[in-house]
Amino acid sequence: MTHPGVNYGAVGVRVRLGRILRDGKAVIFAFDHGFEHGPKDFPEDRVAARNIIQQVVDAGVDAIMLLPGMARLTHDIWAGRTALIVKLTSKTELRPESSIYLQTRLATVEDAVALGADAVAATVYWGSEHESEMMENWMIIKEEAEAYGMPALQLAYPRGSHFKNWYDPEVVMYGVRAAIEVGADLIKTYYTGSRETFAKVVEMAQGIPVVMSGGAVRDRPVDFLTDLSNVIAAGGSGVAVGRNVFRAKDIKSMARAVMAVVHEGLSPEEAAKRFNLE
Repeated sequence: MTHPGVNYGAVGVRVRLGRILRDGKAVIFAFDHGFEHGPKDFPEDRVAARNIIQQVVDAGVDAIMLLPGMARLTHDIWAGRTALIVKLTSKTELRPESSIYLQTRLATVEDAVALGADAVAATVYWGSEHESEMMENWMIIKEEAEAYGMPALQLAYPRGSHFKNWYDPEVVMYGVRAAIEVGADLIKTYYTGSRETFAKVVEMAQGIPVVMSGGAVRDRPVDFLTDLSNVIAAGGSGVAVGRNVFRAKDIKSMARAVMAVVHEGLSPEEAAKRFNLE
């Protein structure tokens, strides 16, 4: 039963978001790669998802972002130890090229609630030929999430075959502006290559927290930590990272180094030295 005029959901959003952004910043371990990218993303010794999730949870990450099926299979690892963000949209790389820039809805906010989630997430490829469909899915998810007091994270990715550069600061800023216009409570987007340009991305978010997408694996851990340090210095709220952690030589140490840069303000060099990263 609802109570007209009483917005309990707004409180729930703030409470749950605080579990993720515990000091205003967060390290989110994003782990949808098995579905979205397939086996090619995983070295032979990294196929076992439970082992990877166990290591990042042991490292103390603030949250993990999983698709519903993986959340179900690993609940005994993360439950009570870290916040859960359930990603409600995805795609495979097996689909035809004509729909490669479309994310399909896999589950509902009710499913996320049933799993014990602290937030939900959905991707919108801004500028894609399928933008309208993803925008409509987002609005349905956002409406459901508000009813349950659930924060909605948007993966705001300018993406489409006509873009010359997805990481162009102006393009990324546009995607972030679009995300806040449709009610995102937290935004994940591309790193634009410098502290100065990412500061403009953060400013465009109008106070909504922005985390960097971890992206492709950097050649050296310290290079990734440098990008992350620039994001924090620019006013960013952290990172949602997958491959730069689960493909690292030492998963747990890399995750802890990322945490140290975000929450302790360690320099990239200090963090790499503390955790013996090559």
